[in-house]
Amino acid sequence: MSELIWIRDAELMSPHPAGRGDVLIANGRVLAVGEGLDPRGCGVALRTIDAAGHYLCPGLVDSLVHFGGGGGEGGFATRMPPLAATTALAAGVTTMIGALGTDDVTRSHADLLACARALAASGLSAYVLTGSYQVPPVTLTGSVRGDLAFIPEMIGLGEIAIADHRGSQPSAAELARLASDARVGGMLAGKAGTVLVHVGEAPEGLALLREASARWPVPLRQWHPTHVNRHATLLADGFAFVRDGGSIDFTTSSTPDFVAAGEVPAARALAEALAAGLPVERITLSSDGQASLPHFDAQGRLLSLEVAPIGSLLGSVRDAVESHGVALATALAAATSSPAAIWGLPRKGGIAAGMDADLILLDRDTLALRWTMAHGRL
Repeated sequence: MSELIWIRDAELMSPHPAGRGDVLIANGRVLAVGEGLDPRGCGVALRTIDAAGHYLCPGLVDSLVHFGGGGGEGGFATRMPPLAATTALAAGVTTMIGALGTDDVTRSHADLLACARALAASGLSAYVLTGSYQVPPVTLTGSVRGDLAFIPEMIGLGEIAIADHRGSQPSAAELARLASDARVGGMLAGKAGTVLVHVGEAPEGLALLREASARWPVPLRQWHPTHVNRHATLLADGFAFVRDGGSIDFTTSSTPDFVAAGEVPAARALAEALAAGLPVERITLSSDGQASLPHFDAQGRLLSLEVAPIGSLLGSVRDAVESHGVALATALAAATSSPAAIWGLPRKGGIAAGMDADLILLDRDTLALRWTMAHGRL
């Protein structure tokens, strides 16, 4: 143990409220959490951080980031750049799950995996999904099961696209087979094997997932559909999906054009889901970071593109609390403990002995981010 970190007098949110207390950290892990901890005189170098007047929270878990760069649907000039580790840390994100998305032609899993390992060198936890929008999926080892079994960073499959013109228009049988492959690959490696499903604007919504789970022994919880706040009809479909045993994800990056076209902002979608009695344990928020966000004129012509900001995740947590009356613990759960559980990451999303020291400090009055700690590194 080269250094012991002592965070003192914080308002602990784990993400549930845990009162005022201290946290001891060494070697990238939480050693102890409690009130009145005092490690002085323990014989190792001690770094003390005064957190009085602040909430100490788990680092955010962003379950959809195109950290190798997204976009590209408008030609080569519309390819978005890779994510910098400093950008993620400045946004309070300490864990992220990367996906290819639309472009599995000019981008590859080898490059995505290299980006994940570069981010990890900065202290971040970066995982990867095999596959892309397309069916059959592109893989590194030749199979979904092989990728999940043999590549440590690969923890699931996705984003498989349904109800979208950019997808392969898969059948329910094809989806069931893919989910089974992800499930078995995950079992072999002790991973969740969750399937992230990109849901487009087509009216069929989540029907294909229901059909696959109704006709074959694939539990609804194996799927994790994202962009479910795309429009009100899909949002209602998503609520029913959760009631039936599934989980859903709301995308936090948006534009005024998207909202004008019917998108439900993620913070509002979360508030409506909670008001409908849905458990936050089955709801996540993700940024879709580094995807492309288009701006159109009144005639629908593309004017410009911007990068989907990973910072929208914390922004939506704050908006849910300040504008929609969601309790801070609940809003945090949708971006910490819920995605950690759905994706099978037991050392993420909380503050307890043995968990990774991935933490953020928020001002108690403004919820402004003061600092981010990833694996015990500020």
